[in-house]
Amino acid sequence: MFLCCSVIVGGVSQIYVMTGTDEGTVSEQSLKLYNKLKPEGGDEFSQEIINGTAGNADDALKACSLVVESLQTLPFFGGGKTVWLKNVNFLASDRTSMAEATKKGAEALLDCLKEGLAEGIVFILSASSLNKSRALSKFLFAEGRVESYDKPDVSRDGWQEQVAQLVRARADQHDLIFQPDALELFVMLAGEDTRQINSELEKIDIYLGERREVTEADVRTLVPLSRAGVVFEIGNAIQKRDAGRAFELIDQQLARKETAIGILRASIIPTVRNLFMAAAASDGRNIPNGNYNQYAGALNALPESERAWLPQKKAGGVNAYPLFLASKNAEKFGLAKLRASMEACLAADKSLVTSGLDQRVVLHRLIAHVCTP
Repeated sequence: MFLCCSVIVGGVSQIYVMTGTDEGTVSEQSLKLYNKLKPEGGDEFSQEIINGTAGNADDALKACSLVVESLQTLPFFGGGKTVWLKNVNFLASDRTSMAEATKKGAEALLDCLKEGLAEGIVFILSASSLNKSRALSKFLFAEGRVESYDKPDVSRDGWQEQVAQLVRARADQHDLIFQPDALELFVMLAGEDTRQINSELEKIDIYLGERREVTEADVRTLVPLSRAGVVFEIGNAIQKRDAGRAFELIDQQLARKETAIGILRASIIPTVRNLFMAAAASDGRNIPNGNYNQYAGALNALPESERAWLPQKKAGGVNAYPLFLASKNAEKFGLAKLRASMEACLAADKSLVTSGLDQRVVLHRLIAHVCTP
């Protein structure tokens, strides 16, 4: 299970390309591949790792030259050989990538690969970004076996579900079991970065000792509150009608020079909107919310006219995950209260944009209105 969307193309090859925006997974899978492909019982001449992180064009040229030399140098005692150009950063679209020295190195490597590798020679290249319009990249994607690992797009609804699946899979490796609320909080605090997720899970594993169930309190104690985490925590406080906690977090963000309109639109409005939609979707219907799959299935089973206004996935179907999270608290507010809260959010947005009222006061009044029964 990978956090990313993994795409594998190409058949049997002596060339392997590991790429994608999820640098943690790219590094992890590249190392596994290298250890799998390097000759068993081989000597130091049968395997080589070359650092592809270049500080400038001269570094890039040197790295390419070392790779060419290594690929053309057969093992001293015969047999196979594996060469890994690791963490390449000079085949993207930045200034270093476009420099003449870099182009010269890339062309030399391309010529070497086009000539064909000797039998038993394997080449691995790992990079977070590759400019597919470059000649070397085109060749690699055409002739090599490519594995691509990308992070989910956190700007699009539903990314939390993808990350939650990864966290569960990684937690299983540590025999950790997350309570539902703890998992939701962990996803929002750790984010979509695989390295961060692994680091925080290892920390929790050590902290718990023999205990294997992860509680919300454990996550709050161990996982640092990021900017995205603050956005989630404000929304979480609203859902629990904890106005005091929401006030505290909003004041912290304003002190850090975050704008009031940014806080409103990134956290408060989405929270109230999801609560309202969850309440409206279940109004007069039996929508089970104890299990995500059952909840999503029930929403997607509604007539088209009754679900068309709900948030939709790009691939089709209702984007049920944020509504599922909100559904647990929506019934405590009631549909009428949430409709009034939506109107209050609109009024606050207009006030922040058009009036000279104190921004902190506007947000505090809104929170008080939403959280008051």
